[in-house]
Amino acid sequence: MIALEYIPRTIVSKDWATIIFIITFSIIAINKLFFDVRFVDFTRLGVSDRYLKVYVEEVSKSPFAISMFLVMLVSFSFFMQLILTYYNITILTDFVIFIRIFTALFVFILAKYFIEKIVAITFEIEPIIDEINFAKLNYRAYFGLLILPFVFVSFYNDWVNEYIIFGSIAIILILNILIYFFSIRKYQNLFFSKFFYFILYLCTLEIAPYYFLYVWIIK
Repeated sequence: MIALEYIPRTIVSKDWATIIFIITFSIIAINKLFFDVRFVDFTRLGVSDRYLKVYVEEVSKSPFAISMFLVMLVSFSFFMQLILTYYNITILTDFVIFIRIFTALFVFILAKYFIEKIVAITFEIEPIIDEINFAKLNYRAYFGLLILPFVFVSFYNDWVNEYIIFGSIAIILILNILIYFFSIRKYQNLFFSKFFYFILYLCTLEIAPYYFLYVWIIK
């Protein structure tokens, strides 16, 4: 007689992710309802810089900016968890891992922003750094909004591959390069007068942090 071996069936719940996705899409819908004109300008960032020109002087603590920043964090956190799961570093349905990634991204971006602010004031290159930070934040939020539907579908299916991963990283790098190019062209006189300080800023606060973040994720 063949002995039967009972293997416990582990049921992994995705309810926590469903709730977060519902909240995130609700935030987007509310922004569309109450900030219709601004939301339309924001969604056209890929083809027009009107949003950057109109709202560049506005304080970034507005409800719209904060809410889209949160949407970006959620989108990027899920995307990073998808990548880590693809390389068998973690489990896709692990809520604790999601919270850790979300918190790490939030602290990293916030700490980097304040350090950049201090350095910009010290080196007297605040105007160009403020504009670069404003453009970077909004383009990243825009990119986070674009990939959110893909992240949502991929979370419940197996769609992630190396082409998508490296393609997304390439898009982010290209966006950053374009942001620096247009900002430097606009403030070229200030840039050349503070050339040494600006190069020091790029090396210490733009290249080094992402390198260490990459090493930390790999290790």
